[in-house]
Amino acid sequence: MKLLDIGCGWGGLAEYAASHYGASVVGITISKEQYQLARERCKGLDVEIRLQDYRDLNQKFDRVVSVGMFEHVGPRNYDAFFKVVKQALSENGLFLLHTIGSLTTDLTVNPWIEKYIFPNGCLPSMLQITQSSEDLFVVEDWHNFGADYDHTLVEWEKRFTAGWPDLRGNYSDSFYRMFRYYLLSCAGGFRARDIQLWQILFSYQGVPGGIRVPR
Repeated sequence: MKLLDIGCGWGGLAEYAASHYGASVVGITISKEQYQLARERCKGLDVEIRLQDYRDLNQKFDRVVSVGMFEHVGPRNYDAFFKVVKQALSENGLFLLHTIGSLTTDLTVNPWIEKYIFPNGCLPSMLQITQSSEDLFVVEDWHNFGADYDHTLVEWEKRFTAGWPDLRGNYSDSFYRMFRYYLLSCAGGFRARDIQLWQILFSYQGVPGGIRVPR
């Protein structure tokens, strides 16, 4: 299958899909650093990494996936995002959107996160996602595993702390404190169920009989 990874990051998903499932992958990113590392990571695999804006796509794919990128699209671009995905998806295709989400439709962003971690980031609400995807797709599945992400963030913090002696030569002590605060405060947000983690599976025109998704 031909797979499009919108916001492919460092190429981890593209590498895994190509090496474990034989997928022919196109990954796109607007980060030059991610582009360079992802190309190196996927060398020798059926993977093409492009330095490209998703709005410039002009190709069809069997599957489309976007992991952790939608939080950076911004509400004014949600409609355009879903229309681009629709145009890129084959008529029998599936689209998986993986995004952190907000309980309410609120454009405000935590000022500390905004300044130091994710400038211009914004968590979408269920309402915003459904309104922007309405009349374009059939929602086959909506999975919330935000409570599990608490544990993920705690483990990341443990590994970051354990690896700090090898990293500290390249970073300041203030960076160390800030990054630990970021990881643990986000873990608290998921633990309190104030923020969610969704995987939403869309089909182009509905899968006959539906899709049974294992839990």
